[in-house]
Amino acid sequence: MADSMMSKAATMEIPINSNGDSRTMAEDDSLEQDLQQVMVSGPNLNETSIVSGGYGGTTEGIIPTSSIKGPAIRLNTNFVGNRRIPNEGQGSNMHLTNSSSSITADEATRGVAVEKFDIVKKWGLNTYKCTKQMISERFGRGSRTVDLELEAQIEVLRETKRKYENVLRLARDLTNHFYSMVQTQHALGDTFADLSQKSPELRDEFGYNAETQKLLCKNGETLLGAINFFVSSINTLVNKTMEDTLMTIKLYENARLEFDAYRADLEELNLGPRDAVTIARIEAAQQQYQIHKDKYERLRSDVTIKIKFLDENKVKVMHKQLLLFHNAISAYFAGNQQQLEQTLKQFNIKLKPPGADKPSWLEEQ
Repeated sequence: MADSMMSKAATMEIPINSNGDSRTMAEDDSLEQDLQQVMVSGPNLNETSIVSGGYGGTTEGIIPTSSIKGPAIRLNTNFVGNRRIPNEGQGSNMHLTNSSSSITADEATRGVAVEKFDIVKKWGLNTYKCTKQMISERFGRGSRTVDLELEAQIEVLRETKRKYENVLRLARDLTNHFYSMVQTQHALGDTFADLSQKSPELRDEFGYNAETQKLLCKNGETLLGAINFFVSSINTLVNKTMEDTLMTIKLYENARLEFDAYRADLEELNLGPRDAVTIARIEAAQQQYQIHKDKYERLRSDVTIKIKFLDENKVKVMHKQLLLFHNAISAYFAGNQQQLEQTLKQFNIKLKPPGADKPSWLEEQ
């Protein structure tokens, strides 16, 4: 019977109405009534098993939504999922605000990225030009700007700094050795004083030596104060004053290299053809050349002034320090305690009391 029904359905003519629907109006009405009854008596749509794809995880019994005409369930337009739907104008305003803020943030990020890219690009181009100029100078192919007088002054300064560093190293060695000697004299004086108390037959002899070592120790501490002041002043002159001038000289030498690099670039462009593109590149190169020329001349002036003031300051400092060193050493080895103390007063040197460098009992806790 099933075969006869299938053959009949295959051969029968299906009428089509004006809307292209194969069902009649009566069939549509009966179908709507059946669907409304199903929706009323059917299962709760809040059940997750149905929403996720059928009863008990299968697709049997699911009514395709394309066959439902008209809303079978009324929707509360005020609330959807416990969230209130914004008004028509409110929603659009929020969307526009978010869009505009997003566009602004994107533009700001893009602007920062472009700026960083430009910085890296300029740095790379400058490094390339300077490296090319440096190699050309080393192989004798490129020309360099030379200020003979200033170059001679810079070389003298560097040589002076090397010699003063040697003086500073030797003065520190002298301080360390002399400090060890003073500490030994102090210990020897204490030992003599102890033996003087415990050896009645040699009390006077041990006592004389104890007093002598204590006096030498006192004078040695005074001389150490003078030498430490000498070392501190030389260290300031070498590692601060001279080093500051040498840092400016380093900036000057870098500016000189950049200036020659852009000068060579401009000269090379001037030797080429004069078309529209080349003329534009020549104008840009001319601007860069002028910028680096001004920088070079400014730093050259700074170096000249700093070297001049450094020479004047060096003479004043070394005159005072060499006089102090001579007088203090002479007074100490002559045994003239009064002259040694007078030398420290003359140069306003104040000795620290014994144990001043050691932390207090509270600081050690």
